[in-house]
This record gives sequence, structure tokens and C-alpha cells, in this order.
Amino acid sequence: MKKIAVLTSGGDAPGMNAAIRAVVRKSIYHNIEVVGIKYGFHGLMNNLMEEMELGTVGDIIQRGGTKLYSARSKEFLTEEGQLKAMNNLAKNGIEGLIVIGGDGSFRGAQALVEKGFPCLCVPATIDNDIAGTDSTIGFDTALNTIIDAIDKIRDTATSHERTYVIEVMGRDAGDLALWSGLAAGAESILIPEQEDDFNEVVERLKRGHNRGKKHSIIILAEGVGSGIEYGERIEKATKLETRVTVLGHIQRGGSPTVTDRVLGSRFGAKSVDLMLKGEKGKMVGLENNQLVTHDLSEVVTKKSTVNLNMYKLSKELSI
Repeated sequence: MKKIAVLTSGGDAPGMNAAIRAVVRKSIYHNIEVVGIKYGFHGLMNNLMEEMELGTVGDIIQRGGTKLYSARSKEFLTEEGQLKAMNNLAKNGIEGLIVIGGDGSFRGAQALVEKGFPCLCVPATIDNDIAGTDSTIGFDTALNTIIDAIDKIRDTATSHERTYVIEVMGRDAGDLALWSGLAAGAESILIPEQEDDFNEVVERLKRGHNRGKKHSIIILAEGVGSGIEYGERIEKATKLETRVTVLGHIQRGGSPTVTDRVLGSRFGAKSVDLMLKGEKGKMVGLENNQLVTHDLSEVVTKKSTVNLNMYKLSKELSI
């Protein structure tokens, strides 16, 4: 193999740059040319490519976001779009593609694999919603961003004796809410995977208030519903002054943590190793801190699961 390409697609995640850096430098170490594709599959269809050198990825490991930029493309979902991408890969002499992103990106890679082109995938999404890996690139950094925000909000909640509803990301997956809620000592954690009894949440808040608790924190994943609407319901039911904070896209930004820098480096380098072995249609993952691989066809059809033991623990500790 003489020449491969790398792209990032979908939502950005801190640590993507560490993965890009690892792909480029590991490839060059093995005398393989690397092409960076800008703006994901959109860039692949429109031939937005650049040669990557050692210096190209210098001084990026500490930066959030992605040096290669990202975009979503409806055109790539079509047969015509995929054939345009295949044509550009062939025209540029590219023999393999490494895709860094989430489940939507993986489906795009799988479409190319089904057309006979070698693709390997690296899981990078703050939602941590990819089957076959204990953690995805960006998850740890996003958690630390959320915790930092909750700790600051708690100071205000204590000063004004208020209840706060904090809405975090997680459309279909509750890992961000669950992990941050447990780490922050939240009174209630609401996730898409579990249907919470509203009356139980209200009773927990009243019970705490009656024993002299001055403030309460509720963490709500966006997939459960609107934090603003939930806050209004809480205030009406409890008669306690309630405020809402929607953290939004601040959760995606920032310098990646050590965990995400190392994870991105390990995943990126492993994907090059697999490419050298002639593998295709695989995803690199992490299980029990060991690198593993899974068939992409299985990954895109499975749903990641939340740790229900952690969810149970959060309820036991928030009595």
C-alpha cells in the first residue's frame, strides 16, 4: 500500500486532531503517502484534498475540533454521490480510507466498503454512543466540560437556594448525562434509555428541601425533552425557585483531555496497522483498556447500551 486518505465527518469531538496526527505520522513512518480530505464526505465528492506531511499535523494534538474540518452531506447518501467519491479516490491513487467520526460517518464508510473500497473507522463522538467500544474520542473531554459547568452552577444554586435543571447533549444516548450526573452528585438524572417517574423526581426534591437541603441539581439529556419545559414543570410541582441551563455546543469544544489525546493517538495508529494488514470494513475500539476491532457491518446495526448499574447507583446515592 502506497497511499491512503483520512477524513473527519459528522459532529466534531476533542481528540480528533490527535487521531489525525497519529494516522499521518504512523503512515509516514511506514513510507505511506497520506492525503487529508477536507469537510468529510462532502470534500471527498468534491475532491477537496491536500497532501499531509509531518509538519502538517504539528502542534495540533492539543487543539479541539478537527484540522480537516467537518460537514454533513445528504448527497453522499445517494448512489450518484457515492460513485463520485469512488471516482475521486481512484483518480487520486488512494488505496484505502480512514474515517474518523460517529455512526452516520460509519454508515458512509460502510457504503464504500460494499462497493469494494477498503475503509477503516475510528469512533469519535462526545455522545459515546458507538457499539463495540467502551469509550469514544471526545467523550472524556465533554464530561469534564460539563462537570466544570455544573460545579460553577452549583455555587450559584447554593447562594440563591435554587433548583437547577441542566440540559446536556445526548439525543439517543444518555452517557453524558449519566456520567456527569453521577460525578456531580446530581439529585436526578434523566436519560433516553430509562423512563423516569416525574412524581418520583418531585418527591426527591421535596424530601431534600424538607430536611434542609438548600439546592438541587437535575441533569437532563436532550433526548428526554426540553430542559426549559422540564424546569417549568418542576417549579410548578414543587413551588421551588427553578432555573434552567442548556449547555449546548460548548460541550463539543475545548482542548482534549489526556485521556482523549491518548485514545485518539492509539486509535489512529491502530487503524494504520490494520490498513497495512489489508483489513477493511473494520472499526477500532477499546474494551477493558485493550484495543479491539469489530466488523463495521455489525457496529452500524447495533445500538450502544447505557450502564444500568451506574444508573441504579445514581439513584441510591441521591436519596
